[in-house]
Amino acid sequence: MSENSKFRPGPATGVGSMPGGDAREAAKTVTGSVEEFPYLAELPARGPGADMIGRTAGLLVELYARVEPSGWRLGDRPGRDTRRARSWMGEDLDALEEFTQGYQGPLKVQAVGPWTLAAALELRNGEVALSDEGACRDLAGSLAEGLRLHLDDVRRRVPGAEIVLQLDEPSLIAVLRGQVKSASGYRTHRAVDRQLVESTLREVVSVHDGPVVVHSCAPDVPFALLRRAGADAISFDFSLLTERDDDAIGEAVEAGTRLFAGVVPGTDSPSAPLSDPAGSVMGVRTLWRRLGLNPGSLAESVTVTPSCGLAGASPAYARAALAHCVRAARSLADNPE
Repeated sequence: MSENSKFRPGPATGVGSMPGGDAREAAKTVTGSVEEFPYLAELPARGPGADMIGRTAGLLVELYARVEPSGWRLGDRPGRDTRRARSWMGEDLDALEEFTQGYQGPLKVQAVGPWTLAAALELRNGEVALSDEGACRDLAGSLAEGLRLHLDDVRRRVPGAEIVLQLDEPSLIAVLRGQVKSASGYRTHRAVDRQLVESTLREVVSVHDGPVVVHSCAPDVPFALLRRAGADAISFDFSLLTERDDDAIGEAVEAGTRLFAGVVPGTDSPSAPLSDPAGSVMGVRTLWRRLGLNPGSLAESVTVTPSCGLAGASPAYARAALAHCVRAARSLADNPE
């Protein structure tokens, strides 16, 4: 997007994954729970091809992946694993289309970003694509083209939606720090140059002419790098923030970057039930005060989400967590201070 100020997402949404394997049930839950900002649910419990890596591998153009005992490996031609991934994506899109008839507003779709994909997909020799600069380049180009086609499909199915693209990059910090293990496990692949990481991300971000969110539920999210790469919003696990992130967050907010704050636990815990909605966003209010930001800008700057995907939750908790995000966002808007 050319101007962050045009980005008007809903006050609350989910990260992506949901429990179970029923696409219609997941779409019904999502569209009913976060009505102002629904998203295309991912159902990894169905198995390989529904997991985040396999699902995005199914979007690639002229690159194909299959399941090996060690993980997903690139090959020459589409096989049953590619067909399965594409079939499940089709099911998910059919369900989303059914439950968004006449919908107008922001709608989020998720895919794995180029660096987490490069750190997960293996080449023929068993090493991940990250080990080969040319392979990384080919993978990013294939992903960009696949996303372009995928976004066109979503637009056709939900013509009233403003599509928001979320790129999931949980391995980004490991890539930047040289912490991705080799196939043997005895060594790590060397750190990738930050400028290359940024330019590759920018290439993929630029395929979408609407808003782009980059999500990571790992510590030390590189806020400044993601902003330079073109992210309109950054999605993160709020509990992992430390005060050393303050400057980067303050700069991001003042530049118009939206924060998708993961403040609601992603799994149910009998020992730690959901707090009241105002309590869930207390840390966000505290951060705002610490940074000296205008409390009135909170609702304009923050979308409330679970801390990460909900695949490991019970169906009842997943519904409750999304509803809780909506109530917490309302609390933030009604009582910013």
